[in-house]
Amino acid sequence: MSRKKVKLAYIQNHPTRKLTFKKRKKGFMKKMSEITTLCDVEACAVVYGQNDTQPEVWPSPSGVQGTYAKFRTMPPMEQTKKQLNIEAFLRQQIEKAKDQLRKQKKENREKEMSIMMSQCLAGRSLQDLNMGDLNDLGWVIDHKVEEINRKVKKVQEELAQNENNHVQVVPTPPPPPPAISGRIMHMQQAQSAAPMEIMTPQD
Repeated sequence: MSRKKVKLAYIQNHPTRKLTFKKRKKGFMKKMSEITTLCDVEACAVVYGQNDTQPEVWPSPSGVQGTYAKFRTMPPMEQTKKQLNIEAFLRQQIEKAKDQLRKQKKENREKEMSIMMSQCLAGRSLQDLNMGDLNDLGWVIDHKVEEINRKVKKVQEELAQNENNHVQVVPTPPPPPPAISGRIMHMQQAQSAAPMEIMTPQD
């Protein structure tokens, strides 16, 4: 049974929020250990709890100081290359949502034009369509024709390949039954013995 998906929102209940923080913090520290071991990277973590007097660090205070000091020695461009503040993160999410919305609108428009194409084939008039609908409908029709042509070409290539690979085999006649075979052998022996009987009186 799969776990229920947790809604990412602020937990209002204080005991539940405290318990969730404790579990997630433990899992986060475990993930830090796994990523440094599996990927051979240097990392550190500092977690401030709402009710903790001291932050929890990983792997150790000295390890955090060493990693931070190495990070500060990097050029400023390298330090900020993959950093995201709240504003940059929200802009990234907004652009991602806009891109998904554009794709969904395009899919919906294609489905709408496909339905309209079927209605036109059934006898619907084109007089009530505007220029945008006519352009989109023409694009859908061209796309459908190209798809049909590709499928027809693929079927023709498969048929041609099957014809080239097909080899006609001439069936061999089955052997005669034993009785007929014995008669044929007897007749062949009689025919081969007949000339000797004719030649014997002359000798």
